[in-house]
This record gives sequence, structure tokens and C-alpha cells, in this order.
Amino acid sequence: MSELGDAFATIVSDGSLLLAAGVAALVGLISFASPCVLPLVPGYLAYVAGLTGAQTGAAAAPAVNRSEATAAGDRPGSTITAPPGQRRRVVTGALLFVLGFTAVFVSFGALFGGLGRLLLEWAPLLTRLMGVVTIIMGLAFLGGLHWLQRERRITRRPPAGLLGAPVLGVVFGLGWTPCLGPTLSAVNTLAYTEASAARGAVLGLAYCLGLGIPFVLVALGARRALTLSSWARRHAQTVMRIGGVLLILLGILLVTGGWDHIMVWLRSWLASTGFGTSAF
Repeated sequence: MSELGDAFATIVSDGSLLLAAGVAALVGLISFASPCVLPLVPGYLAYVAGLTGAQTGAAAAPAVNRSEATAAGDRPGSTITAPPGQRRRVVTGALLFVLGFTAVFVSFGALFGGLGRLLLEWAPLLTRLMGVVTIIMGLAFLGGLHWLQRERRITRRPPAGLLGAPVLGVVFGLGWTPCLGPTLSAVNTLAYTEASAARGAVLGLAYCLGLGIPFVLVALGARRALTLSSWARRHAQTVMRIGGVLLILLGILLVTGGWDHIMVWLRSWLASTGFGTSAF
């Protein structure tokens, strides 16, 4: 725990970790905007708040396949329109839901970061292998590998309402593939290259911020978040292409060693400017 606390305390002064965290957060945002997550947002928010479709104008529970998700997301009434008292419940449910999958993804990041430290001897080879995997995941995100796009997810849901919200978040984190699989694999690869459980946890948290903050903003009824959600739904293929290209570029940097060179240069530049870096 002290190591994790040190990681959070020093992230602002460590440019290399900050850059990796920025990439992880961007990847999380792309995950939220992907066609098989974004259309489900109204249904998830209604479900975790324990509200009915009549109360929110949305499905009372998450759709269980892509066609249902698309239909739910494209309905004119598929936004949260609850009264103020119910909206507070929706926001609380969204926060608990986000905390649920954050616990999962931060644990994944810490696990891969810890493995990176244990396997330092094999780090160059394993990093390149994971870079190849990241490229493959990017191709899958672009729709080029259909066999990686089969729906596999946990379909059993906890009881609707606030008590079940964090549990549903855990289920979402553990079972929601393939949409999260490609992006999450890239974040876990970055966590591995950091060779630290604490740094890996920071990257997992950054990913969850990118993925989770839009959930909360939509629950709050933030106009910009709703506008962005509407735009992303209309330009779903563009969002997927951007995400796929980003993953492929990241994979190429990992395979060629370019990512390590960027990190070394960034640390040197920060040291020359007097900011320095932190090692833990």
C-alpha cells in the first residue's frame, strides 16, 4: 500500500508515467465510445439505480447482445430523464458501478506491473511479444479479425439497484469482451513495461477514469457528455478506426523499442529542465 501511495504522490513529477497514463485514459475514453458500450449506457444507469424504463425513458436492464444494444441506444427516449430525486440515485448508482470495474482494472494493472518486475530478465522479448498482441488487438478493433470479435461475456446480473451497482461493475470489468479486450490489453501491456505494481495500478486507474467519467457525466445529465455520446453513436465506425489505429501505433512502438526510447528521452528532458523524475 505504501508503494501504491508513493506512485500516486509522484505521478505528476514523472513525465514517462504521466504520458503512459494519458494514453491509458484516452484508450479508456475510446472504450466508452465504442459501439458495444456506448449504446448500453442508458440501460446500465437505469439498472444500477433500480429505476424502471418508464421512470427514465431507458431500458431497465442492460441489453445482452449487440443488436439489442444498438436498438436501445438509438431509441429517441434512451437518455436519463429522471426527476432530481431519482437523478441523485442514478448518479450514485453510476459512481458505485464505476468503482466496481475500477477495482477490477486497477487490480489487473497492478498484476501486470508486478509481473513486469518479476520478469525483468525477459522484459525486452516479452514487451515485443505483447506489442505484437497489441497490434493484433488493434486489427480486431478495426474489424479485420472477425474471429476475435465473438461475443463472450458474463450475462448473469446482480439485483437491480444501488446494492447491486458495484457488483455489476465487477461483472462488467470481468466479462465485457471483445470491446474492452483490445484496449485493456494495451493498457496492461503498458503496465507490464512499467515493471511496478504501483505504476501498473496507476495506469489501470487512468484507464478507468477515461472509461468511467463519461458514465458519471451522462448520469449527471451534462449536456456536453450527452452531445459527445450522440456524436460517437453516429460516428461509431470512425471511433473504432481511431481506436484501432492508436492500438496499432502503440504496438509498433513496443515491438520496435520506440516506446522505450520515448520514455528515456522524456526522462532525460525532464531531468535537464530541473523537474527530475521519481523511481519506485
